[in-house]
Amino acid sequence: MTGFTDLGYARVDTDRESRQGLPEVVYAPGKQPAEISGIVTELLSRSAGPVLVTRVEADVAAAVEVSGGTYHETARLLVWRPAPPGSLRVCITTAGTSDWPVAAEAEAVATAIGLSVEVVRDVGVAGIHRLLAVRDVLDRADAVIVVAGMEGALASAVGGLVACPVIAVPTSTGYGAALEGVTALLAMLTSCAAGVTVVNIDSGFSAAMAAHRLAHAVTRSR
Repeated sequence: MTGFTDLGYARVDTDRESRQGLPEVVYAPGKQPAEISGIVTELLSRSAGPVLVTRVEADVAAAVEVSGGTYHETARLLVWRPAPPGSLRVCITTAGTSDWPVAAEAEAVATAIGLSVEVVRDVGVAGIHRLLAVRDVLDRADAVIVVAGMEGALASAVGGLVACPVIAVPTSTGYGAALEGVTALLAMLTSCAAGVTVVNIDSGFSAAMAAHRLAHAVTRSR
């Protein structure tokens, strides 16, 4: 058994669900709607879990000819067969409203793959009292995804408050020296709050998948 299907334009990893608990996720940029349709059709027929297409623009999503999908416009996500909410509780926090598109991707992906999600918006450190006001929400989470641009300080602040895993997402929000997210990325990587995990700039998807790995590890250990 090869563990993949060769469609000519793509080799679909049909073995991934058995290895990692989720089917392969399709990255839309660079693919034609017909190619996305073919890959999704193969994944739906060869797996049981949710099938996702990320970073897909509305016009491309409308041209994908596979019935039953749901499109999340802000998150730019297409979903078939979303999983029911599981036991792992994820809190997604944003520093500001400008960070929301990245957080929306994290929320939509996390929800689709079966994580229980709670969202806290606009609690950046320029008004630290806003973060402290939702301390109870943070404390009941099993993992916190922190989405922040500018100097990325929210990740350190949250990392210093909670005991659960913190997954930090730097965003490209910010003025000149924010360097399209590089400043927030470096700040999060050098956080003095020990153990903060950092994913790529603007990658809400990566944060949700990191939380899924935690949930999958817990499920396997049980």
